[in-house]
Amino acid sequence: MVEFTLPKNSVVTHPLRPPSKGGDFQRVEVYRWSPDSGENPHVDTFDIPRDECGSMVLDVLLKIKNELDGSLTFRRSCREGVCGSCAMNVNGKNTLACTKSLESYAGETLRIYPLPHMSVVKDLVVDMAHFYAQYAAIKPWLENETTPERERLQSETQRAKLDGLYDCVMCACCSTSCPSYWWNSDRYLGPAVLLQAYRWLADSRDENSDDRLNALDDAFKLYRCHTIMNCVDTCPKDLNPAKAIADIKQLLLKRA
Repeated sequence: MVEFTLPKNSVVTHPLRPPSKGGDFQRVEVYRWSPDSGENPHVDTFDIPRDECGSMVLDVLLKIKNELDGSLTFRRSCREGVCGSCAMNVNGKNTLACTKSLESYAGETLRIYPLPHMSVVKDLVVDMAHFYAQYAAIKPWLENETTPERERLQSETQRAKLDGLYDCVMCACCSTSCPSYWWNSDRYLGPAVLLQAYRWLADSRDENSDDRLNALDDAFKLYRCHTIMNCVDTCPKDLNPAKAIADIKQLLLKRA
């Protein structure tokens, strides 16, 4: 059995607030915590007129920050699902706030929390340092010793092998939804990083496959994946990290 213990000041409180009267409102509950306050985390409740909510979850957060509570803290940038900055947990599922439509939660209270398992920096912002360090560890760049005369060419077939791999925006939605990553994140690389690792193994222009496979051939780095499939279910880009992990295992098996 895995025992989870809550760190100090982790009890979430729900301050009582009177509901808004009249009109058609969207109720939004947002996780709040500031390291400077010395207080426990709590959930702030906002009732926003539906005709002022916008179309995406990120629009609601911007409405709150711009007009109701300027201290609300979250990451966002591109608003196009490309940068991965606004990854958060909405109604129990990790997603990108900028591409998640409010219509998906019609009739529901919108409950917005930071990504699970990650240390909270403030409100909806989590510490991504460990996640990015794992990403850097798989050397996400082309490695080769030969020098081409002009450029490294690929056939259409070779290029097609990268589809569904290069699309990853490293938002961490998949890794932070994976129980194997929750329990072993100090050593297990997680679905996002392993998908990126396979992206370079699948690239015909890379000449360092053996060293890459040697680095991944580890009981924890790779084989802590138990095919739970949460990563596939939650990926906002509809990618398949589980298949990439299985493909790495196949490459190791063929080499053996």
